[in-house]
Amino acid sequence: MFKKILIANRGEIAMRVIRTCKEMGINTVAVYSKADEESLHVRFADEAVCIGPTASADSYLKPANIIAAAEITNADAIHPGYGFLSENSKFSKICDEHNIKFIGASPDMIDKMGDKSSAKETMKKAGVPTIPGSEGLVPTLEDAQNVALEIGYPIMLKATAGGGGKGMRIAKTPKELASAWELARQESKLAFDNDDMYLEKFIEDPRHIEIQIIGDSYGKACHLSERDCSIQRRHQKLIEETPSPFMTKPLRKAMGDAAVKAAESIKYEGAGTIEFLVDKHKNFYFMEMNTRIQVEHPITEQVIDYDLIREQIKVAAGEPIKGKNYFPKLCSIECRINAEDPHNEFMPNPGKILTLHFPGGHGVRIDTHVYSGYVIPPYYDSMIAKLITTAQTREEAINKMKRALDEFVIEGVKTTIPFHQKMMENPDFISGNYTTKFMESFEMEC
Repeated sequence: MFKKILIANRGEIAMRVIRTCKEMGINTVAVYSKADEESLHVRFADEAVCIGPTASADSYLKPANIIAAAEITNADAIHPGYGFLSENSKFSKICDEHNIKFIGASPDMIDKMGDKSSAKETMKKAGVPTIPGSEGLVPTLEDAQNVALEIGYPIMLKATAGGGGKGMRIAKTPKELASAWELARQESKLAFDNDDMYLEKFIEDPRHIEIQIIGDSYGKACHLSERDCSIQRRHQKLIEETPSPFMTKPLRKAMGDAAVKAAESIKYEGAGTIEFLVDKHKNFYFMEMNTRIQVEHPITEQVIDYDLIREQIKVAAGEPIKGKNYFPKLCSIECRINAEDPHNEFMPNPGKILTLHFPGGHGVRIDTHVYSGYVIPPYYDSMIAKLITTAQTREEAINKMKRALDEFVIEGVKTTIPFHQKMMENPDFISGNYTTKFMESFEMEC
């Protein structure tokens, strides 16, 4: 087992990893930019190293600085969390070259599954259902138009290096495709320095359901059931729950089996998710794979009593998984609490937290890095906490979330708490009747 793990991240996920490391008797190293000097992860780690100025490009995205911090502190492993360098194959390779274990996917695995076009081809070969679309990249607009005519409109253009909704455009007609082509490529080039595109049939009003998987270094994988991530705004998740109210036992088994097949076909090592779009007829299609821990992993932990970070660390240290699939015994919901104004197009609202009171009680969990007096910096993601409620039934979990949101007090900055309070009262959400398009109508009410 590792003696010391450096957490190459910030905020709540850094705190989350530190907690499990401490429980496992593993020493921790926090890294931080100058803007994060007062963050809780810096205070609670055994050691802390400043890795650069405020900008992510000069700190959290700087492999040389992170490796230097690991070497001067004698860390023998690095946990990347999510975002930043968690799915960066070059960083994974650099860790290997410096004899530091990267607690995540191998460079080859990240390259294979991080590129959405090649990931789709890999899944096809493994027999996992995929969305009809282009055979690999589409180099020109003319090629895109030919594929669109073949599979039929509407279609979705996607950047192969994309994420967070960037480089994605829907086209319902040939005319729309021409303008969408240029916009998607320009956006992808700016965001990822890569304007390669591929094309898929657009699945109208789908559910976004992901299957949590974990694989070991011996070629075995298992799944930990599903999470429904369909409540999204501009492809950014807002609320997640498990089990999905849309799910049936046969569908859960079929999707779980497909996810395990996908993971074992590529000998995947570590925690990851197989992301699916599911249409109204319960046909499911592979969308992408995330080769890292997910923001929403706590709800899975809550319903099956399983520490995913601990399992990540054990697998990275060479321990085998138990090899059995897990199914939810309880119901859990996660609300992402962001420093944003839901009444003003969810504009970020950084600043100083003047008053803070967290909810508590049975079945309430909060993952956060903020405290009263903390100054939320404007330079990073606006998520400041995750509120998770867990209960015997979905109805109880929703009622518990209502109560917890009422108790959650944050003064000094605007947050998404009022949005979540409205969501928990929404009849369609309460009945489980929602898709990825839900927010298009809900925003008009908010």
